[in-house]
Amino acid sequence: MRKIFLKSSKILKKGMIKAYSMTEILIVLCIIGIILLMVLPNQTSVISQAKAIEAQAMLNQVYGLEKSHFYRFSKYSSNMEEIGFEQELTVDEGGQAVYRIEIIEASNESFLARATSVSDLDGDGAYNTWEIDNKKILTETVKE
Repeated sequence: MRKIFLKSSKILKKGMIKAYSMTEILIVLCIIGIILLMVLPNQTSVISQAKAIEAQAMLNQVYGLEKSHFYRFSKYSSNMEEIGFEQELTVDEGGQAVYRIEIIEASNESFLARATSVSDLDGDGAYNTWEIDNKKILTETVKE
């Protein structure tokens, strides 16, 4: 009978599976979390650059519409509806646009349009702003 007990205990020892302990798994997860936190701040500049492309594209559209209006009426317009530009709903209005577009000044010879971010993309208190004029000079006036 004793031999049977020994044989059965050997079977139990052979049946055990090697595995990681909960502590080892938690340590690995903490290391992964620390690495992600080190990489994440570098990604915010990439995100703000990608969102700035939206502003540039919309301002280029306004430029084209203003030029078209100028060729028809020999003057630039300060009215967005008059040139045919329709502002998308911004994120604070329930839409997806990150920038609000406005025409700052318009005369017979020139115009200036501005795209202002409706949210502070990097949390520094400055709202990213882009401008375009009648010479198609696109400038970032407030950097993100």
